[in-house]
Amino acid sequence: MRLNLLLPTSIFKKLWTQLNWMFLLVVSAFLILFVPLPLSTDTPQERTIRIEASSFQFMPGEIYINPNDRVTVELVSTDVVHGFSLDGYDFELKADPGQTAKATFVANKAGVFRFRCSVACGNLHPFMIGKLHVGINQLFIRGIVLGFLSIGAAFYSLKRNSKFQAGLPK
Repeated sequence: MRLNLLLPTSIFKKLWTQLNWMFLLVVSAFLILFVPLPLSTDTPQERTIRIEASSFQFMPGEIYINPNDRVTVELVSTDVVHGFSLDGYDFELKADPGQTAKATFVANKAGVFRFRCSVACGNLHPFMIGKLHVGINQLFIRGIVLGFLSIGAAFYSLKRNSKFQAGLPK
């Protein structure tokens, strides 16, 4: 037997419409998660970043750059010997107290990378870390869009349930 013979036509249509909306919602969520975002086409720049290392901290602790920028890092140690090692890149510096060490690299990998002191400089040495952000934060943007999609689905569901319950006999 066919499904529409077992169910009244109005219930079958409501169920079919609800399944279509659920399918559309799931497809939209997958598109938001997996379709590549267009990246900015900014021309690469020459950047010089001065980082001061002292007392188990880097100043600045977070750095934001664009992909393919040519970055010159100037590491200044203010108290003891400090190092600068950038995860994900083969990049390392070492600066003596009161001295500046310089090196250059190309930020050809997008994402968030930790940098840390590569020279044992005291008891809190393991906590001397910072972050390098290369490019936009795609996960954050996708999360915001998914949040708006879920809010829209919740409002649609509430609207549908209120219409459905209004049509029920009491």
